[in-house]
Amino acid sequence: MTKIKLCGLRRAEDIEAAKLLKPEYIGFVFYKKSKRYISPEEAHILKSILDSGTSRSDTDLPDHTEAVGVFVNENPKTVADLLEQGIIDIAQLHGDEDEEYIKALRKLTDRPLIKAFKIKTKEDLKKAEVSSADMILLDAGMGDGVSFDWDLLKSFNRPYFLAGGLDPENVGEAVNRLHPCGVDVSSGIETDGFKDPEKMRKFVCNVRTKE
Repeated sequence: MTKIKLCGLRRAEDIEAAKLLKPEYIGFVFYKKSKRYISPEEAHILKSILDSGTSRSDTDLPDHTEAVGVFVNENPKTVADLLEQGIIDIAQLHGDEDEEYIKALRKLTDRPLIKAFKIKTKEDLKKAEVSSADMILLDAGMGDGVSFDWDLLKSFNRPYFLAGGLDPENVGEAVNRLHPCGVDVSSGIETDGFKDPEKMRKFVCNVRTKE
């Protein structure tokens, strides 16, 4: 089953809408230059909402939605602290973090790591393929709603999350064509800069009906 990550959630109503849809992951952005930035204190409150009343009887859906923290060239200790405090479950590294950075972070926490790669050429894919991160995410930019050339993925074998330019209208095609292990969306489920519950619903539905 293709996993779903709804990223850039920053309001209580975003979390409540996500809980009804039961994605595998939601994302908090801790990059201060992003319009979707939230503070650790805000994330703590939203994580509490996410974790409340999450028991599920659906056997084909995840038992729990995990919170992913998105960071850009952040101090490893800051990332590890948020993981160890339980404010987030997984860290996504969306900057220039290299293997030395990942090694340093692993000395501070054993929680899962996602490394995001901006894909423009096959050379970028080669770097992603050998990453020591637990999971990798392939994107065109940094949450700006544009996609990269999917044809580059024809001979790519490592499981990956697909991001960049996805929305309710094209995510079904992406799942059918590329069979990614997961899809990640942010701007594609927004209206006027805020998460749109109906777009969130359509996105999730169009992933799960294409599998």
